[in-house]
Amino acid sequence: MAAKPLIGINTDYRSTRKEHAALSFVAAGYFDGITASGGIPVILPPLADEDDVVRMLDLLDGVVMVGGADLDPRRDGYMPHPAVRPMDARREDFDRMLAKHICARHMPVLAIGSGMQLLNITEGGTLFLHIPEDLPKSIPHKDPTDLAHRHALLVEAGSAMERVYGDGEIRVNSMHHMAIDDVAASFKVTARAPDGVIEAIESCVENWTAIGVQFHPEAETASALDVKIFEEFVIGITGEQPAVKLVA
Repeated sequence: MAAKPLIGINTDYRSTRKEHAALSFVAAGYFDGITASGGIPVILPPLADEDDVVRMLDLLDGVVMVGGADLDPRRDGYMPHPAVRPMDARREDFDRMLAKHICARHMPVLAIGSGMQLLNITEGGTLFLHIPEDLPKSIPHKDPTDLAHRHALLVEAGSAMERVYGDGEIRVNSMHHMAIDDVAASFKVTARAPDGVIEAIESCVENWTAIGVQFHPEAETASALDVKIFEEFVIGITGEQPAVKLVA
């Protein structure tokens, strides 16, 4: 049996506050999804030294880039929108460095939520900063009163998304107000919401396993099918179907 792949997970970060010291953390759904799909999760703290980031990536077989708060538009030359709630600068510094090296070496990556947005930016794409204003005819993509808000998903034939979801009606959780605008040349769109908002991208670069999803397969609101995105990613790394666990 081949060794299980080592898959890194970047972490969220909160600086020191009155109620707690500075801490890094990650939702359990991310490492549970990797473990259930045949990988070994490795938690990545927000390192500052670029040589350390390169060394770390040398030891890994792939990376899951997690979601979280918003990317700071000013780092890409845009004015901030009042609805933008930027992630901590220490996390964003690390995430952008991490994404740069993942893309440069075409390392296997599954990017979720703001992770997908960063992946697209790193390769030269752009973002809508606030869907309700940029796309006023769009359907709701976030409901602050309903964390389980869902909408339909339309997948492209021949994509990883189709392999995960197959035929039939698909609905995914939705909790974002930013979205991909221009898609980087390295990627193709493989799923959209009914209003056309991009919900998934995949690499169109040969031999690069790169999947980005705007929704959250790691969340408690995810369906059993959503969670199979982790399995699809691990298969892309190993080329093997995960072993079936027999229940006594």
